[in-house]
Amino acid sequence: MVADTDDALFAVRAAEGDEDAFAVLVQRHAPALLRLATSLLGTAAEAEDAVQDAFLSAWRRLPEFQGRSAFGTWMYRIVTNRCLNVLRSRRPVASLEAADDVPAAEHTTSPARIAEGRDAVRELREALDLLSAEQRACWVLRELDGRSYEFIADAVGISQEAVRARVFRARRSLTQALGAWR
Repeated sequence: MVADTDDALFAVRAAEGDEDAFAVLVQRHAPALLRLATSLLGTAAEAEDAVQDAFLSAWRRLPEFQGRSAFGTWMYRIVTNRCLNVLRSRRPVASLEAADDVPAAEHTTSPARIAEGRDAVRELREALDLLSAEQRACWVLRELDGRSYEFIADAVGISQEAVRARVFRARRSLTQALGAWR
């Protein structure tokens, strides 16, 4: 709660034009927002652009920020909406650019296990690309980011029931698409 209180204070100061206060908010929230955007978009370059655009938009809209939700939640909503817009504007082509981002293997891991892990990551990314933008956003926020349904509903701008339905449909689709890995 202290961070939320601090964020509220920094947001008020930033809305008054304090660039240093806004820089503190950026430092605090950028890493998590970048992870979210990368998970949603699949490429680091697009994720960085989306987060940068979101912070620019937030800076411009700070006087409108009324503090009904936490600053971090507000930023999650802005980043999620940016990512959804990017996903909706994409042609339906799977992005495999990040397939090589598999964590380094331990010394005891065999080349076959490494190849298998890369295949699994690639197939998951392909399966995620088949989800609707809204399903993907809800699934990533719930399963990868560990967010509550309430948080996701606020961040995406839909009801908790709609979030639950989208997460359920995403899980079902991913289970079907990744059936060979079960």
